Amino acid sequence: MATTASTQNLPLFYKAIEPLNVTQHGKMKVRAIPATPEISATHAIPLTVDEFTLVQRHYPIVFSIGESPIPMALMGLNEGVNVFLGADGRPLDTQTYIPAYIRRYPFLLARLRPDSDELSLCVDPTAGAIGEFEDGEPLFDGDQPSEATKAILQFCEQFEAAGQRTAAFMEDLKKSDLLMEGEVAIQPEGAPQPFVYRGFRMVDEDKLRELRGDELRKMNQNGMLPIIYAHLFSLSQMRDVFGRQMQQGKAPEQMPQPAPAAV
Repeated sequence: MATTASTQNLPLFYKAIEPLNVTQHGKMKVRAIPATPEISATHAIPLTVDEFTLVQRHYPIVFSIGESPIPMALMGLNEGVNVFLGADGRPLDTQTYIPAYIRRYPFLLARLRPDSDELSLCVDPTAGAIGEFEDGEPLFDGDQPSEATKAILQFCEQFEAAGQRTAAFMEDLKKSDLLMEGEVAIQPEGAPQPFVYRGFRMVDEDKLRELRGDELRKMNQNGMLPIIYAHLFSLSQMRDVFGRQMQQGKAPEQMPQPAPAAV
């Protein structure tokens, strides 16, 4: 999930990125910021496979459409709807798991030169997380990274490693030809017709059951099988998310269009 340090093709939420350095940021501090309004209005958040077992208890896990699908947590079923974060960006329930992609922002590891594999810790300067504030943690201790910066770097390194495991899982999933076009119909009580959600992918359970024994054994040994079942179990959360939309007055007025958009 690494990116290049340019203003083109930036990941979801990032408006710009710049590498942290003592010359530019030596006197700056970092402080926690709530999720931005954009995050609070985003319904599909990228996931790593390391998170599946935690996420399955809170959000549906689906896969984006397109040639390079990625796993995503649905924090809402309709575009612009997030039923887990308030308008101020804070979780409505403090016990709800917040995906690592959100917690990483506004930092990330990026390649400063396209011809190099070296990754540097960068930040989105538009997020307002760093600056010459009175409060917050220093980014540097003299000319060396501070403990706060070291902790941020460690988290981003762990996220990057999880991203590589996720990419490998998705390659194996595509080779197994287990992904199918997803569709979920929800019929609220008293509604004249069901709400049908499409525009995402999911694992085909029929194909999964028909796999040969050696293929299933390999998936079990390399850790794919528990991840797949976490995804399948998570789909039962679709109705819970829809119910939250109804409670919050965010239910669609007509038959909804495709839910998760590819990132």
